[in-house]
Amino acid sequence: MQPELAIVISLRDQTLRLLQHGVERMAFDVSTAARGAGCTQGSHCTPTGLHRVRLKIGAGCASGTVFVGRRATGEVLTPGLSERFPDRDWILTRILWLQGLQRGINRGGDVDTLRRFVYIHGTADEARIGQPVSHGCVRMRNRDIEQLFDAVACGTRVDLQP
Repeated sequence: MQPELAIVISLRDQTLRLLQHGVERMAFDVSTAARGAGCTQGSHCTPTGLHRVRLKIGAGCASGTVFVGRRATGEVLTPGLSERFPDRDWILTRILWLQGLQRGINRGGDVDTLRRFVYIHGTADEARIGQPVSHGCVRMRNRDIEQLFDAVACGTRVDLQP
């Protein structure tokens, strides 16, 4: 039997905790949306409420692998690549694609987390982890998303708390 795992993300504290049967297994600092909490399409806010990991993308990729449209580009982020695209919102290393579980709150219509392409993912902006600076996703340090990715399965519950 698979252990009961749950991810709890606090937007207020900018933290992510992985719980097993209610006991903390891992804890990480994260970066959520600069615009705060919100579920509406186009808001660039981090959605709240109950979710699940719908898809895991990037197993076996090198740390710093660049993703565009949820596909590895074949590039690994380097200082030179970062300098060429200074304003790019880098999605790196691994992706946990989130799906809302609450109709009208974060699922369906113009509040659908999955259709908003909200992920937990690695970032190039590791220096600002712990601050709300993302465009809606939950950013993690690359080594941290690798650890979390390996610890969870598709279907793992995710509670995004304001």
